Amino acid sequence: MKVFLECLVVFLFLSCNSSEKVENKVTITDGTKTYDVYQASEMSTLMKGMYAYNMQLKTDIEAGNELSGEFPEEFLKIHSAELSETKLRNETFQYFSVKFIDVQRQVFKQDSMLSVKERYNSSINMCLSCHKTECTGPIPKIKKLLIK
Repeated sequence: MKVFLECLVVFLFLSCNSSEKVENKVTITDGTKTYDVYQASEMSTLMKGMYAYNMQLKTDIEAGNELSGEFPEEFLKIHSAELSETKLRNETFQYFSVKFIDVQRQVFKQDSMLSVKERYNSSINMCLSCHKTECTGPIPKIKKLLIK
């Protein structure tokens, strides 16, 4: 688990470290045709990393493993990562991103009265709540993170 977390942090750091604005499309020419290829925003890349991390947490929780580790500070980039050109960091997004960080931190609280499964599902439900207001596309994928 520790190696996975270290790899995730390195991946997120490298993919989100650029201070320049990233274009959403890259043009590739193969000699006969030109293609516009989608390039993910910083936020999209961050959320894909969050998904991978939470999928590993789900696996560990379902297996009954003790969570070894702490809240990934990389997740705090949710407040600053560049969004897609068509998205805005509005009050709703600000609200849900703060709430998500709060409940995701709770997953790692060993002295909680709630089970780790309940705390984990609360964090995933916060993702779903936010995505119901804005970017709805990932909802089916996020639902797969819930522990039944």
